[in-house]
Amino acid sequence: MKRLLRTLLLFLVRLFGMRNARRAAKRAIHTPPRVLLLRPDHLGDLVLTTPILDALKRHVPAAHVTMMVGAWSSEVVARHPALDRIVTCPFPGFRRATQGPLEPYIQLVRTAQQLRRGDYDLAINLRPDFWWGAALLYLAAVPRRVGYALAPATPFLTHAEPFRVPEHATVSSLRLVSVGLGTLGLSPLAEPYTPEQYPLVFLPAAEEHAWVDQRLDGAERNIPLAVIHAGTGAAVKLWRVDAWTTIANTLITDYALRVVLTGSPSERPMLTTIASGITPTPLLVTDATIGQLAALLQRAKLVLGVDNGPLHLAVAQGTPTLQIFGPTDTHIFGPWGSAQAHPVIASTQRCASCRSIPCGRLDFRPDELVVHPCVRLVTEQQVQATIKTLLANNNIIKNKVEN
Repeated sequence: MKRLLRTLLLFLVRLFGMRNARRAAKRAIHTPPRVLLLRPDHLGDLVLTTPILDALKRHVPAAHVTMMVGAWSSEVVARHPALDRIVTCPFPGFRRATQGPLEPYIQLVRTAQQLRRGDYDLAINLRPDFWWGAALLYLAAVPRRVGYALAPATPFLTHAEPFRVPEHATVSSLRLVSVGLGTLGLSPLAEPYTPEQYPLVFLPAAEEHAWVDQRLDGAERNIPLAVIHAGTGAAVKLWRVDAWTTIANTLITDYALRVVLTGSPSERPMLTTIASGITPTPLLVTDATIGQLAALLQRAKLVLGVDNGPLHLAVAQGTPTLQIFGPTDTHIFGPWGSAQAHPVIASTQRCASCRSIPCGRLDFRPDELVVHPCVRLVTEQQVQATIKTLLANNNIIKNKVEN
């Protein structure tokens, strides 16, 4: 019944917006062009999107570029020098609030009316499975609408590109931008799409570096740092807390590193449990803004964690990382950087009810987690061996025992 209602409502949306969409298609391109980018996601996905911003500005320096994001992630791109304007939107399905069945469609019409005033020449819907975004661009009468050819979004786009799997999320975004540039009569972005050519960008401010200096003040201030960010948005992606304690003690005893545990306020109990077995007691940071966290990650010699946004933020700071993956595909969501500086340990253990690894499923109920232990089955020995190789390959610090 829910699917039938959506089909009917989307048909009405197409009819309602058809006249304006046809008129917009005949409109001349502005000089310079006006470009709208749509990305409703959270921290990690926004960081992985930053390479397209620099790419656009380098390719079309005069273009006026607007990005529509959720208020929950606006800090990631708000300071980006390539953006002319940030628009926030309470995207349905991305905020923790109950909604009636018609509310997403009412919001769709209202938001489209606001966007229409931007008079954009090109809009790119950067999230693959986001039909609401494609319908929004259609109702906003943007003449060139680029996105992925995934139902039910396809009819709302003027240029629907195949969604290639597996392909890294940053490569997919760069590919969409190239298609969009073509719709404006411009040449595509230069290939290959590599981290060296199109790096992640997030620059902490001077006051955020000063905040780190204040938090690290004390006798251990000059000891090299290792940051562990153990938390993540989905419980199935978590590693074992006792394993993190073991790894932290290894970093302290074998490599003379000072350990800092970072996370959100809601993750503090987990971090306290991890810290209870670590000697000396590590610093816990659960009150940092994104900019302050980035400054801290930039200060570190090494950042460890599971599949989460702060690890991508660490890559953007040029800090070596080690990431543990399970249900998510590293080919799509892995670090946008060299394998030597950013190795990944991906679980090879298929869970009982999953047909493949990675399965791609994150929405497990608490009672289901016990039979989906893919990440928890990664051993401390695997992580310790990877740390040793990572530190040696990047000439960071030698094992104390070898000195």
